[in-house]
Amino acid sequence: MLIGIDASRAFQKERTGIEEYSYQVIKHLRDRLRDESSFAKASKEKQIILYCNPAVNDCPDFELPKNWKVKFLRAPIFWTQARLSLEMLFHPVDVLFVPAHTVPLIHPARNASRFQKILIWLSAQLCLLSKEAIKTHSDAGGPKNTIVTIHGLEYEFCPKAYSFWQRFYMRFVIKNSCRWAKRIIAVSESTKKDLVKLYRVPEEKIEVIYEGISSKARLLAFQGSTFPFPDYLSGNSSRSKLLNDKYLLFIGRLEERKNICGIIEAFEILKDKYNLPHKLVLAGKFGYGKEKIKNKIEESRYKEDILLTGHISDEKKFELMRKAEVFLFPTFYEGFGLPILEAQSVGTPVVTSNISSMPEISGSSAVLVDPKDPGAIAEAAYKIISDESYRNDIIKKGLVNVKRFSWEKCAEEIAEVICNL
Repeated sequence: MLIGIDASRAFQKERTGIEEYSYQVIKHLRDRLRDESSFAKASKEKQIILYCNPAVNDCPDFELPKNWKVKFLRAPIFWTQARLSLEMLFHPVDVLFVPAHTVPLIHPARNASRFQKILIWLSAQLCLLSKEAIKTHSDAGGPKNTIVTIHGLEYEFCPKAYSFWQRFYMRFVIKNSCRWAKRIIAVSESTKKDLVKLYRVPEEKIEVIYEGISSKARLLAFQGSTFPFPDYLSGNSSRSKLLNDKYLLFIGRLEERKNICGIIEAFEILKDKYNLPHKLVLAGKFGYGKEKIKNKIEESRYKEDILLTGHISDEKKFELMRKAEVFLFPTFYEGFGLPILEAQSVGTPVVTSNISSMPEISGSSAVLVDPKDPGAIAEAAYKIISDESYRNDIIKKGLVNVKRFSWEKCAEEIAEVICNL
């Protein structure tokens, strides 16, 4: 049995949400081959191919078993819809697993013929494959089965955070991915309900498999250990003292959907009402709505206390989280909300939204607020800061909550879906 995995997002140097999911799932699927799971037994006679885009991917930073290999597919544009489609047309697999919601045009074999002539012509024009390869494989089909992970429908619930063309493209991609795939993995019950309600995807086609959390981070949190990376922002004198200061923290893409302006307003309320000495740390790259967020910071009367770090590594991320007084994550929509678990895993109390998947993922282990109410965000954060007993209770509940999630469990359940096709 030949299994293909779209790894085009997995091995990027700077990984966020979907990229991190792809990386962790692939890494732990590999580990399933080394134990006594059903996938491990079944996989002894399987070959696994990781399809990578050399324009954005490095090689995997972990060892692969003998029956795994990496295949770099080159394309100047449209990597998934053109180059991966061509690969599926000329070198079909039995199962194609797509961790990042975009099923290529060539999917199950019964649908391949309608695109075949177009893609053969396109491959000739772009010199993606040799004429000999095209002639040799022109009668090939596509993968027999496709599995796709859908991470959320943010563009439907937060349309102002996306351009018209972004919304158009995402609707096209995800609607067709759901239609073409044999099985769909949703990262939460919330995401599954959204797919059923908005796109009328049959419930029986969807499997809910939660994302995971780094076992290393959780272990260090339980042991009360100090992370081995103390000098977070050395070299920048204005920020190098950060780890000695009290601060509130947000980590993620700095975009409108993440409610960054609401977080800043809540921070201003805390400063005005309670005269807190804390700083606000916003860690991550800018996304849609960059100028609006920058203007909000610049116009803030507490702009000197608002620190931007840019993208940070996993090590620095967990160190920042561990030392934060409160982790603020009152976003407007999340398909899963992994940062909630990351903060809880290192013993940091979380304030998050009472909508979308956040209540499902956090349960009673985080403080839930209306994300449109900066005052509520501020009061929730202040209660955690000012009431030590309450704070400790939230921390303990968070450490219990993260036990429900692991990348090992996530990979095991995905492996079962693959093997049961």
